[in-house]
Amino acid sequence: MTPPQIFDRSLVRLRRDRAAESFSDFSFLYDEIFARLIERLELIKRSFGRALVLGARTGTVANSLSGRFGIESLVLAESSSAMLARTTGSRVVVDEEWLPFADRTFDLVVSPVTLHTTNDLPGVLAQVRRILKPDGLFLGALFGVGTLAPLRSAFLAAEASLGVGASPHVAPFTEVRDAGALLQRAGFALPVADAETIPVTYRNPLRLFADLRGMAESSALTSRSRLGLRRSVLMAVLQLIEGQKIPFEIVYVAGWAPDASQQQPLERGSGRVPLSEALTENQGP
Repeated sequence: MTPPQIFDRSLVRLRRDRAAESFSDFSFLYDEIFARLIERLELIKRSFGRALVLGARTGTVANSLSGRFGIESLVLAESSSAMLARTTGSRVVVDEEWLPFADRTFDLVVSPVTLHTTNDLPGVLAQVRRILKPDGLFLGALFGVGTLAPLRSAFLAAEASLGVGASPHVAPFTEVRDAGALLQRAGFALPVADAETIPVTYRNPLRLFADLRGMAESSALTSRSRLGLRRSVLMAVLQLIEGQKIPFEIVYVAGWAPDASQQQPLERGSGRVPLSEALTENQGP
C-alpha cells in the first residue's frame, strides 16, 4: 500500500538546498539537538565501529562523532547535495525514504530531526533496522506534537477571525507514545522513547519565520496553499504570538537491532509466583 503523500519531498530537498549556504547562521536548534543525542550516546558504554548520520546537513556537528565512541568509519547522509557539498569525509546523497545501503552495514545510525518529513515513517524505521548489524543501535530525534503549537493555534485563530478559509501551515508531528510503538512495529528490540521541550523566545516574531526558513523547516505539506500567505493573516498571527515562548518538542528514540545476546523476556507462563499471591503480599497487613 502506498503511504499518503503528506509531504512534498522535492520541496523538502529544495528548501535544504536553498538553506545550505547560510545554514550555520540558523543551525542553533539542530546543533543543540545533536549535542543532546551525543549526551545520550555517552551513557552507552560500548564501541560502534561503523556509523551513519542520517540527516547530516552541512556536517559541522555530525563530523564531531568521528573518532569518538570507537567509530572508525563515519558516513554522512543527507537529501540535499548542496548541504553535503559544504562538508568533508565520506558522504552520500540519499532520500531518507529509500536507504541505499546493504543489510547489516552499520553498528550505529544517528538521525537528528530529519525523519519528521518522511511520508512513511514506519517503513523508514524498518529500513534503518535492516541496515544495522545485530545489536546495532538506532538513536534518533524527531519533532514532537508540541512543536510550534502557539503558531499553529495563531494561524487557526487568525484565519477564523478574518473569515478566510483555513489552510494547513504547521506540519503534523510525532506523539511520544506513538514513537515507541513505531520502533516495536519496525522490529527494534528494547525500544525507548522520551520527550523534552526546548523553548525559544522571540522579541520580534518575524524572526521565527526567518529561522524556520534558515533551518529549512518551512512547511512542505502537499496540502499547503499555493496562493501564498495573506498579509492580513500574517499580521494577525504576529500579534497573537508576540511575546510568547515558542516550544520545540523533541522526541528522542532509541532501539537495538535484535540479537541473541540481548536480554530476553521470560517465556509466557514461566513465572513461579502466582499473581494472586503477589497482590496479597503487596497489600500489607
